[in-house]
This record gives sequence, structure tokens and C-alpha cells, in this order.
Amino acid sequence: MKREKVYKILTWVFMVLTFIGAFYVLVNDGTVNAGYAVVPSLFSVIFSGLCLREKNHK
Repeated sequence: MKREKVYKILTWVFMVLTFIGAFYVLVNDGTVNAGYAVVPSLFSVIFSGLCLREKNHK
């Protein structure tokens, strides 16, 4: 239960960072690196998958 909760929190944190990064890229008219949005979204997907795996493991 504890790991699942940590994974959920990390998923939400990286999801918020993804939207902040996407907003930053859009504000700068796409002249900055899109990695500001892509990298946090990758971590969000990873932690989401870990959360689902932990949930199904029970």
C-alpha cells in the first residue's frame, strides 16, 4: 500500500511538471527544447505503470 501511494504521488507530480513544461514551450513559441514537457511525461508514464503493477500484485 505504501509504495502504491508513493507511485501515485510521483505520477501526479510529474504530470503537473509536464503541463508546466508544455506551457513553457508554448509561451516561448516552441523555440525552447520540447524536452521540458516530454521528459516529465515519460517519468509520469513510468510511475503510473509501477502503480498499476503494484495494484495488480496484491
